[in-house]
Amino acid sequence: MRIMKSMQVIRLIQKAGTVIIAALLMVACSSVKESVNLRDQYVDVLNIKKIPSAEKNLDAFGFSDRGAWHAYSLPPDDSVQYYAGFCGPLLMKNSGRWLGKISSQLVLIGENGVQLEWLKEKSEIHYYPGKLEQLHSTSALRAEQSLVFADERTALIVSAVTNFSKEGQKFRIKLRSRFFKQMPDIVRSNNQILVSIEDGSIFCLTLPDNQFDFEKDSTGFTITLKKEFSLMPGKSMNLNIAESYFFNKSELTTWKVKLDGCLKAPESVMVANAKRWNGYLSKIFENGNKYLDTVGYKRLAVKCVQTLLSNWRSPAGELRHNGVFPSTAYQGFYGFWSWDSWKHAVALARFDVTLAKESIRSMFDFQNASGMIADCIYHDSIENNWRNTKPPLASWAVWKVFEATGDTSFVKEMYPKLLKYHNWWYKYRDNNSNGLCEYGSTDGTLIAAKWESGMDNAVRFDNSAIRKNKNGEWSLDQESVDLNVYLQQEKVFLSKLASVTCSSENQNLFNKEAEVLAGKILTYFWSDAGSYFMDYNYQQNTFIPSFGPEGWLPLWASIANKVQAQQIEKVMTDPKHFNTKVPLPTLDLSNPAFDPEDGYWRGPVWLDQFYFGVEGLRKYGYEKEASEMTFKMLSNSEGLLDKGAIRENYHPATGKGLNADHFSWSAAMLLLLLTK
Repeated sequence: MRIMKSMQVIRLIQKAGTVIIAALLMVACSSVKESVNLRDQYVDVLNIKKIPSAEKNLDAFGFSDRGAWHAYSLPPDDSVQYYAGFCGPLLMKNSGRWLGKISSQLVLIGENGVQLEWLKEKSEIHYYPGKLEQLHSTSALRAEQSLVFADERTALIVSAVTNFSKEGQKFRIKLRSRFFKQMPDIVRSNNQILVSIEDGSIFCLTLPDNQFDFEKDSTGFTITLKKEFSLMPGKSMNLNIAESYFFNKSELTTWKVKLDGCLKAPESVMVANAKRWNGYLSKIFENGNKYLDTVGYKRLAVKCVQTLLSNWRSPAGELRHNGVFPSTAYQGFYGFWSWDSWKHAVALARFDVTLAKESIRSMFDFQNASGMIADCIYHDSIENNWRNTKPPLASWAVWKVFEATGDTSFVKEMYPKLLKYHNWWYKYRDNNSNGLCEYGSTDGTLIAAKWESGMDNAVRFDNSAIRKNKNGEWSLDQESVDLNVYLQQEKVFLSKLASVTCSSENQNLFNKEAEVLAGKILTYFWSDAGSYFMDYNYQQNTFIPSFGPEGWLPLWASIANKVQAQQIEKVMTDPKHFNTKVPLPTLDLSNPAFDPEDGYWRGPVWLDQFYFGVEGLRKYGYEKEASEMTFKMLSNSEGLLDKGAIRENYHPATGKGLNADHFSWSAAMLLLLLTK
């Protein structure tokens, strides 16, 4: 009961407008030292109040944490019939699937056997960072519930029912779960209800004891506690429930001790949760730049952290380390992608260095003998894509983790793997052996070669052809400026990492190679006619005339000379080219193929390329222009400054959010823009 009393006190303090001094749950555990409970100041930053309408309705985004493979949404304020239950769960083993609309819904039955009705006007439903909370009342009883993730397999639901009337109240408790389709294999095992899924996974509901009756039907099951509760005025009773998602029966067995532990000591789970989330937010705010001086941008930073951590998945199946999905709100993104993971890691290093390291390791677990990193990896490795890789940003990510941690052991662990990956590019993606690489594929398909760029259908690849290399793989017939800029930066960071490993020979080697490659990029990819860096067709000895984000990447890498930077800045800030309502689209507005609504990489604004663009401007002294563009992007991108989802990309003319909701690398790049 101490947990619920502390939450009620905090709510009363908040409503009174008083600054919160005591940390959440200090009543339960005085060892919590935070002077300010940050996370409870950021309520409902993201709206996840939506009941899934069908199994595959991923528009209803679910809150998850600790790398769990299941998630929950909240009932909307007007959905009284779903009050006191958490929507879901969303199961994510191979693809997203909502098991049902509601789980463990708390139902109170009065003395006369009639269900007591929750009153809409006396209800509150909220999403705090790391915690879902509901408060509902009947005419005499109040139920307060919190859901947090105890670990990577289990969500803990802590409930308290209080009699706020002037008379004693008697009632029974039922817990109701409803599924989208009949689940034929639902069994009771002592104090657990086990729901077996066709793919071999198990959804498990655990109660503190076995004092309940269990009844299943075609729509789910209902648990009825045997005890009749009798509460005098002002008195309360507690109920703790664990909901777990296991991948197999072996996990179910090995997790039994953990389940019993969190049910017996829910206070410690709640305290640890508050401490961890307050720690995340403290780190973000401590490293905030000028934008985090205002509440609106602070709320956006919190949303970024929530998005990344709800997309966090723990080791399972053939995934041996933690990583981050691009989005759980889109079926095609249920895995880890390589260049997504590098970007995620750079942002995660600012508040969770352990997860940042794990995200990098997860991809290198699958590095093959030649040094290649897969495009994407999955729970079931048969789905892994080896037709192509993605642009090389891994050394950048490792260096940023080192900057945040000073962890030399991590650098020493990763350095030989980074070398192997870097050398792979020059062995397998340099068709004409001129030291400039091309995007390509392992299977000879043109589409996979385009995928390797990460800019799948960019206009600059419209007339590309594929050529076989001497080693048996394939390259495009064009050398891409962005790829070679990334490789040049990898050399810069490999040189820095070599200094950490005390390899002066490699440090000097990569320094020299970085200088040489920078010189080649400076001259080879610069089009005097276009006053822009452009891809080059080495078969036809011609530039590929297209203005895209690849042309401003040499600014981010500090490769361009001052004259080139000045000309690029003019293109970037010209409303006829890139200075739109949401600036820096992935294709120049004047291009006939410009199509932000359906074009994917043919017009929408992608926030990674936006980040590289404005950071590049800053490096050349264009601080005013970079700040103006950043302000326009943050102000005009749909949903960023209200309760909307962070989107995969944005319409440059309208600001409309496009493609996947709750997109991790967008959240990562926003966090980089908001912090230092």
